[in-house]
Amino acid sequence: MKKYILLFVVFTTFITVNAQDMLPINTSKSDIKWSCDYSFYFSGHYGFVKFKQGYFTKTNDKITSGSFTIDLNTIQATDMEADGNKGLTNHLKDPDFFEVVKYPTATLVITAISYHDATSFEAKADLTIKGITQPIKFQAELDFEKKTMKTKFKIDRTRWGISYNSKLKDNAISDAIGFDVTLSL
Repeated sequence: MKKYILLFVVFTTFITVNAQDMLPINTSKSDIKWSCDYSFYFSGHYGFVKFKQGYFTKTNDKITSGSFTIDLNTIQATDMEADGNKGLTNHLKDPDFFEVVKYPTATLVITAISYHDATSFEAKADLTIKGITQPIKFQAELDFEKKTMKTKFKIDRTRWGISYNSKLKDNAISDAIGFDVTLSL
């Protein structure tokens, strides 16, 4: 009988110590702003795209991982007048850029987190765009009172096969795409 009690105590302690919670994001309050500059001009394009779904995994009161799906059908350009935004938005959905008909979503899976302090960390993640998965890193800040995580980072779009106007001298689009992300629970 003592063996069974000891096994029960060890088992329940193990489960309690390694308790994991999935924390779904609120997609209507979370947002992704994107920007891309011209290589040789002080201007560029910007807009937004929305999350389809996502969650953080919390282990022992710390965020330890997460998985997020971005709905590329929602990508919008917002830096020009209406007709210009509509034309650029449609072009971003073309095979020149995100090929949204074939690849309607992108995913970001956080694989490791290294905390700097209680509210800031570096995340390692796998980002999948157009069926191509590449590792990335970014810094993030948590605000427990507001239940948000914020980050800003850039990627080299050519790593995901997005090379439209990449190597042209005049009117070349920078290879870097910037993201300003707020995730809300």
